[in-house]
Amino acid sequence: MQSLIAPSILAADFANLQQDVELVNNSQADWFHIDIMDGVFVPNISFGMPVLKAIAKHAKKTLDVHLMIVEPERYIKTFAELGSDILTVHFEACKDLAPTIKAIKAEGMKAGVAINPDSSVSVLEPFIAEIDLVCLMSVHPGFGGQSFIEGTYEKIQQLKALIHKKGAATKIEVDGGVTAANAKKLNNLGADVLVAGSFVFKSEDPSTTIADLKQLSA
Repeated sequence: MQSLIAPSILAADFANLQQDVELVNNSQADWFHIDIMDGVFVPNISFGMPVLKAIAKHAKKTLDVHLMIVEPERYIKTFAELGSDILTVHFEACKDLAPTIKAIKAEGMKAGVAINPDSSVSVLEPFIAEIDLVCLMSVHPGFGGQSFIEGTYEKIQQLKALIHKKGAATKIEVDGGVTAANAKKLNNLGADVLVAGSFVFKSEDPSTTIADLKQLSA
């Protein structure tokens, strides 16, 4: 099955954000991946609510919003109101994951849970049947342009086995260091969604790069 391609807006040109949003709209990309960072959970700050609101105004595809923030449960309603279709919180940032997942779904969004490279897939076992999307971080969260962590391949297999074991319909998303060199392997192992930032937006022709990733992940 072909993977969905979700360009990460963190790597877009912030001075020409509408232009890059339209580029994604007109490309073969499936989703927009939007990273919200608070400088506390990760050592970096990205855009917040006003920029997300501006993106949502022009975006014509699924908004996959990834919160790299502490106490994400405080902002669930706000992100729903801003147009998020999928809201992903970090396992490591949630004091109590089950009610957070429930609250996200109550606002009409799909619930995603991200885990850092150092976290084991097994931490998700009690919740996997309730999670719509697991975001496997294949780089250390906080900064774009990092190299892919090879151990992610094994984690995809472990996560796939857990999903099957529990009879869940959870999608697997891989975020960080995705390129033309690894897209095919990631798809073959069972990744449903590939997030690519720098590889897309720093390329000479982002639309062609997206099309190439789409073809490779078939």
